[in-house]
Amino acid sequence: MQQTDSNAKQSLPVLALAAIGVVFGDIGTSPLYALKECFHAAHGLLALNQANILGILSLLFWAITLMVSLKYVFFIMRAHNNGEGGIMALLSLSLRQQNTPPMVKWMLITVGLFGAALFFGDGIITPAISVLSAVEGLNVISPTFAGLVIPIAIGVITGLFVLQRRGTGAMGVYFGPITLVWFLAIGLVGLRSVWQNPAVLQFVNPVWAFNFCVEHATLSFVLLGAIVLTITGGEALYADMGHFGRKPIVLAWFVAVLPCLMLNYAGQGALLLRNPEAVNNPFYNMVPELALYPMIILATLATVIASQAVISGVFSIARQAMQLGYLPRLSVLHTSSSQMGQIYIPFINWLLLASVIALVLLFKSSSNLAAAYGIAVTLTMLCDTILVAFVMFSLWKWSKPKVLLFFIPFIVLDIMFFGATSLKMLDGGWVPIAIGVGVFVVMQTWKAGKDLLRSQIKKDMMRLDLFVSSIGNSAHEVNGTAIFMNSAPEYVPHSIQHNLKHNKVIHSHNVMVTVLIDDVPLVDTASTFSLVELSPQFWTLTLHFGFKQVANVPPILAKILSKEGIPFDEMSVSYFISRERILHTKGSGLAPWREHLFISMSRNTSSASDFFGIPSNRVLELGSQVEI
Repeated sequence: MQQTDSNAKQSLPVLALAAIGVVFGDIGTSPLYALKECFHAAHGLLALNQANILGILSLLFWAITLMVSLKYVFFIMRAHNNGEGGIMALLSLSLRQQNTPPMVKWMLITVGLFGAALFFGDGIITPAISVLSAVEGLNVISPTFAGLVIPIAIGVITGLFVLQRRGTGAMGVYFGPITLVWFLAIGLVGLRSVWQNPAVLQFVNPVWAFNFCVEHATLSFVLLGAIVLTITGGEALYADMGHFGRKPIVLAWFVAVLPCLMLNYAGQGALLLRNPEAVNNPFYNMVPELALYPMIILATLATVIASQAVISGVFSIARQAMQLGYLPRLSVLHTSSSQMGQIYIPFINWLLLASVIALVLLFKSSSNLAAAYGIAVTLTMLCDTILVAFVMFSLWKWSKPKVLLFFIPFIVLDIMFFGATSLKMLDGGWVPIAIGVGVFVVMQTWKAGKDLLRSQIKKDMMRLDLFVSSIGNSAHEVNGTAIFMNSAPEYVPHSIQHNLKHNKVIHSHNVMVTVLIDDVPLVDTASTFSLVELSPQFWTLTLHFGFKQVANVPPILAKILSKEGIPFDEMSVSYFISRERILHTKGSGLAPWREHLFISMSRNTSSASDFFGIPSNRVLELGSQVEI
């Protein structure tokens, strides 16, 4: 696996500590509500006796073992795209095979985009349920605090989103140590409870889970919808792999995170064996009274960190989708001069804040939100299973029996978890589905609209070789270098045609620049370019960027053109960009409502000059009307 240079310089323990703060925040805060929801789901249907408590704990233990330790850590984390993980990287990997049939390719894109769209839903639900579950610890102290839970939660959430513009760099220094303290705290509290009733450790025996499922067949299926809450955040191990590498994440998981999680769950089970009445909130009821306030504060910090990791993930996925052409250009601010992945997208940030507050006000408690939480996670995991199985077959060249040996057990588990969570569709499960479908429609519409727009533009464009050979002395030549951003390298960009039509001049040096986003996260742009001389006046230049890179064009141009002997003065060079005004017409193309959606997004997208990092005082935008 390839790692970044900064990662390579750091020791494995340091990277593992950093990974604890970023990668495991979501799954690490699940003990706040997961086991409580398991017994809440079976309220009135299940006696709190040894067989049932150990049976549920055993189901929980084996769900984490199979879905996180085996599926993600052992299998899926091996499917990296030059060291990067996450569903967009996995989608790029699955599309790398050149001879993939069009229908299969379309299905892979659909699965990958829908999985990415569901991540946006996760980015809305995670801050709401995590912060609410932490603040609800006040109810354990005294019922009089009940009226303060929602206002405090909204205050914490608002503060979190307001601080996003400052970047995660300053806060990130503390994320690892704080989260490690959180895991040690929940592990010690759990160990204290287990010490009082060691018999609870029998839950690691799968016989307890098997007997529970046999005795309560229907109920055990329903309970999977609550047990899935223990593995939320498991996908983050894969999604954040590019930040730290596989080894630090695996080390942190098996040495610190997994043992502390299981000790805490076991401690909650031991408490219920001693005192079934503690089922209303076994996590906080297990905490000694003197440590209750510090634990609530620590839990709130841990949930803020968990939310921060998910929000940063949403920013990253949104930028990757923009780079790959599935979302319109949005303003992206870089909050670190050294870490490329630390970004802030204002529009996404405020949209997330409004959505999270709306969820808190709508559902009012973590128990109500739990119904909305699991379904997004299970569908994303199902998408990961499908894509990685295709990668195993097409890229890794595994035999069909070997692929099926992986695919069948895990797709069955994914379907079971999804089926269980879908039972809660009317109770809130519709929320992430609605968010996912909405984002998916936006991404598909933008991609289809851009393809349609490109085909319409090409109808009126002249081939570049014919243009260069025919221009002759038809225009007045002026000194200097002109850069024309061009999405179709074999055609003449509209901007140069309009410049000739209206200004009747041509520069002594003209470079048509095409920017391509490759299906790998990082590209050495300065060494992968393609520069072709068409005449002493005209060149075409193709630049390659990875889907995680910033397409900052001017510095690359300065380096390449100067080396090739083409004059390039940053203070005098002129950039020409085509800007289309899109008009809707009846006829073939997209459905009318999709065309209107695409036109609306096009009008509100950020300028190409901002996206390519071009100084605003060096840009000329020349527009035209295009009917679709």
